[in-house]
Amino acid sequence: MNQPLVSCATPSATIRQRGQHEVFCGLTSIIWLHRKVQDAFFLVVGSRTCAHLIQSAAGVMIFSEPRFATAIMEERDLAGMVDMHDELDREVARLLERRPDIRMLVLVGSCPSEVIKFDLNRAAERLDRRYGSKPRVLCYSGSGIETTFTQGEDNFLAALVRDQALHGASDKVAKLVVAGSVADVVEDQFARLLDDLGLEDVVFLPGRSSERLPKIGPHTRFILAQPYLGATAAALESLGATRINALFPLGEEGTTSWLKAIADTFGVPPARFVTVTEAPRRRAREATAHYRTALQGKRIFLFPDSQLEPSLARYLSRELDAEIIEVGSPYLHREHVAGELAMLPPGVSISEGQDVEIQIDRCRAAKPDLVVCGMGLANPFEAEGIVTKWSIEFAFTPIQGYEQAGDLAELFARPLTRKAMIAGDRSGNRRAAS
Repeated sequence: MNQPLVSCATPSATIRQRGQHEVFCGLTSIIWLHRKVQDAFFLVVGSRTCAHLIQSAAGVMIFSEPRFATAIMEERDLAGMVDMHDELDREVARLLERRPDIRMLVLVGSCPSEVIKFDLNRAAERLDRRYGSKPRVLCYSGSGIETTFTQGEDNFLAALVRDQALHGASDKVAKLVVAGSVADVVEDQFARLLDDLGLEDVVFLPGRSSERLPKIGPHTRFILAQPYLGATAAALESLGATRINALFPLGEEGTTSWLKAIADTFGVPPARFVTVTEAPRRRAREATAHYRTALQGKRIFLFPDSQLEPSLARYLSRELDAEIIEVGSPYLHREHVAGELAMLPPGVSISEGQDVEIQIDRCRAAKPDLVVCGMGLANPFEAEGIVTKWSIEFAFTPIQGYEQAGDLAELFARPLTRKAMIAGDRSGNRRAAS
């Protein structure tokens, strides 16, 4: 059985916000997904705006050929003057002729394709039959309508799981599924730790290739590596798998809780767990301590953007001694983040959803030392002299696990250190001038 998560405090009541929100759309998740699944190609069915967004977010270099693109919807498509299915079929044929190495073609819905009610599921099924699953053709929604950017990954992973229900699995059987896209270096570290704990038949979702998933069923346990995977968890549970409850693997405390929950579920002896984790735990604590002085006592306000915010706040409060003013999240999957919220100190404001103007007013009134927010808010705050950190960096940067604990701390410390250095330079220049 899983060990219950200890409640350290009861945070204040949740502020529920239903107004204008300021987030990236789910298409941006393609940037880390196309790097992870190395033989997949992500084809956005969208407008030129979608294409510009993906190109800008990726910072694609001119000598690279990325494994994503946009099937551009023109005015005639949007006006219903042509058959969108015929148009898409032609684009897919051209793509596969040029890129025969594609093993999985992922059609990604966008705001424009959803507004005109284009049936992407039907298109994916038809194309999958046409090409005999060579490549496999899947689809999911990356639309930014009422969603945030990390939900693109959630929808993609849920589509991978549903594909098993429709088309079967490989001959292998999964005992443990680690759900959530993590950098290859993090996956390798987790794989080594789980192997040292004696666990076998571990599957990472998504994997590095598009091979069909091993069989997932009632004997499968899964654990989330990311807190925003509500649809993925539901899809796994629909196949009979059972979720392992734990904190998320951010920082030494979160990673230890995460691994301990796995170890307890599979009956790993406590002495073996201590032996395997003792050295990396010590390294994580030492790396984090290096940045604690920069963040100790600093007042931090987290805007809702990625759904990572409760885990980040718990880490900031308990391992870096920061003071948390408000923890905003686009959506709170309470069953999944209950342990994170329970470990926040008393008096912390929790907000779900967003009414951006009202939240900006609360932030200004609180006068925080650091604001974690999206890029659309960061520049105006910086112009007002408020130090910020882009929340999207926590999705792009390897931050999970023991060996990344110091990197995670540095992400928060860096803007504060930069501010202190600039202030020192200005003070020194003033003294020199006088």
